[in-house]
Amino acid sequence: HEGKTGFDELRIVLKYTADGKPKIACLTRISKSSRRVYVGKDELPRVLNNLGIAILSTSQGLMTNREARKRSLGGEVICEIY
Repeated sequence: HEGKTGFDELRIVLKYTADGKPKIACLTRISKSSRRVYVGKDELPRVLNNLGIAILSTSQGLMTNREARKRSLGGEVICEIY
């Protein structure tokens, strides 16, 4: 991994409600090795009318679509969670 920065995996810890239902209903992978999806700062996705989040890989690291919007950054859309 000489000169390479990044992660080999993304770990997500699930939360559950008091009655045992998962807080995350759906996690959809957007970019794949066969198809990369890039968006500009003005094309950032809104997931479920802003009830969900998208994870983006930007020049400043991994962040949510909301954080990327605040920083005026675009990048590769990794996944959507709601």
